[in-house]
Amino acid sequence: MEENRDYWGIQGRIFDIQRYSIHDGPGIRTIVFLKGCYLRCRWCCNPESQEYKIQSMTVAGKQKVIGRDVTVAEVIAELDKDEAYYRRSGGGITLSGGECLFQPDFSAALLRAAKERGYHTAIESTGCAPYEEIQKLLPYLDLYLMDIKHMDSDKHKQFTGQPNDRILENAKRIAQDARELIIRVPVIPTFNHTEEEICDISLFAASLPRVEQLHLLPYHRLGQDKYTGLGRTYTLADIEPMTEEYMQGLLRAAEHSGLHCQIGG
Repeated sequence: MEENRDYWGIQGRIFDIQRYSIHDGPGIRTIVFLKGCYLRCRWCCNPESQEYKIQSMTVAGKQKVIGRDVTVAEVIAELDKDEAYYRRSGGGITLSGGECLFQPDFSAALLRAAKERGYHTAIESTGCAPYEEIQKLLPYLDLYLMDIKHMDSDKHKQFTGQPNDRILENAKRIAQDARELIIRVPVIPTFNHTEEEICDISLFAASLPRVEQLHLLPYHRLGQDKYTGLGRTYTLADIEPMTEEYMQGLLRAAEHSGLHCQIGG
């Protein structure tokens, strides 16, 4: 008897689907970018993702509508176009944003449908949500890519708008419950770019059960023009990206934790 697929009709709000990605999980992947986020990170490269509402953004001098409502079935139809690539490479779908936990029911349904199709599933997430929302996704999730941005809650709130208490507590539970958890650190000058700060994060990551990897993600300015397009001010405009040599020093600091560490991911 065919499985009930009523959940394929669940609707969510996205702003982009990126095919043929080789980042954010193994193999060739399709990245689905969801609208809405609990944080307001100063360096966010997708500021159009932060608000759940549909917006207008100036892109190359023209107004572009950012955000559209789709069903699980519609997204799966897009995924199926690249099924052969997923099969050959071990790839699949990654939910990004924004924050997929901002739309937990849609995200869980989409991951469930992808698993039903045999695709590898991953999410990029801060884990800043009630744990019962996270639990909705875990049965259908192969890989959790989780940001840990800072160990100091006050500084975390200063740069992201939220303290880190819930994030760190959720990380401990996710490490127990998820199939695989990789910790990722967006390395931002003036925020968390010192060896001491990176060491603190990496030691916390190493304390989590079954966590073996930590990825350092260097700061870049690729999203800066989007702030202008949204009529917003990019507050880190005077911050320069770090050199490769500097990042290598942070990598060595992170490796003291005993984790497998890398730049990028």
